Amino acid sequence: MASTNGGFVGIDYEPETGTQDAVITTFNSTGTLTTQPRTTQIEYLVVAGGGAGGHGGGGGGGFRTGTGNPVSGGSPYPVTVGAGGAAVTSSPIFARNAGANGGDSVLGTPTPITSTGGGGGGAPSSYPGSPSFGRGGGSGGGSGASVDPFGGQPGSNEGVGNTPPVSPSQGNPGGHARYSGFSYGWAGGGGGAGGAGIEGASGQILYGMPEPTGYFVWGGSVGGAGSPSSISGSDVKYAGGGGGGDQIAAGPPGYPSPPQVATSGSGQDGGGGAARSISRPGNNTGESGTANRGGGGGGGNGGTRLDVSGGTAGNGGAGVVITKEAAVNFTANTSGVWNMEALYNNVKADTWV
Repeated sequence: MASTNGGFVGIDYEPETGTQDAVITTFNSTGTLTTQPRTTQIEYLVVAGGGAGGHGGGGGGGFRTGTGNPVSGGSPYPVTVGAGGAAVTSSPIFARNAGANGGDSVLGTPTPITSTGGGGGGAPSSYPGSPSFGRGGGSGGGSGASVDPFGGQPGSNEGVGNTPPVSPSQGNPGGHARYSGFSYGWAGGGGGAGGAGIEGASGQILYGMPEPTGYFVWGGSVGGAGSPSSISGSDVKYAGGGGGGDQIAAGPPGYPSPPQVATSGSGQDGGGGAARSISRPGNNTGESGTANRGGGGGGGNGGTRLDVSGGTAGNGGAGVVITKEAAVNFTANTSGVWNMEALYNNVKADTWV
């Protein structure tokens, strides 16, 4: 009801008040994030797929986390979750092939966040077409064992981490291999989001008899540590590196196999798979990284000097994207009391509805 002296128009309503609840959304596979109506920014964790092992351990997927990423309320944004890299399984010399890189994960907001897939682990260097160097990625793959005493020096063949570079860093380099002084060396561990892969010299002789009457079995090295995040509501470590594979240096065929070959370099936090050897001539496999934690796959057994059998390396673990929308307290304007001046200005501006 309007008065004749410039009074009020409309019905007198109290303003609406309330709270938009906090929401955590986890993507274990590619999908779409649709924000709540009053959300203007989000917290995020974006982890890429881990690299597969070769002889060296696979690198953990890129790890990126942050707050204040701007969005519009009630809007859809594409989310890509990177797959883990695949280890070679079709060759009779499995671990003599470099592992594949993991896939990138992307949060497609107006300011997009991309984490790069982890680098694949390298193969033993003495096999043509199978590069010993670890591949670069979010975290780099560990290098394969080298028969060259000058080929396994620091910085020569580990996979580079934080590729392409971002700040803060999304990962670390893999570990370089070391020459054993006999026939093969120790493979390097894959890099992790929380630390570099450990160099091959961290391996140890697990079982030994002097050649040519037996076998030397070198344990591989340890993958780099993962990084923690509590965005999901639990403290979880992601994107650890896979362990470097072990190596058997054999005497002539027909000599006894070692009675037991212990587990070699283990994977680290975030699902990095441990590389292990069972016994010659068995399937000396590396473990795969844990799904949706972006861990690197473990390196397989590298075979022997005189026996072409090698062990299958582990696949990288798929990545994950997690977003968190904070709770929002709001006061909503409703149809209420309008004075004549406000009515006039809104009608003139064509904003009166």
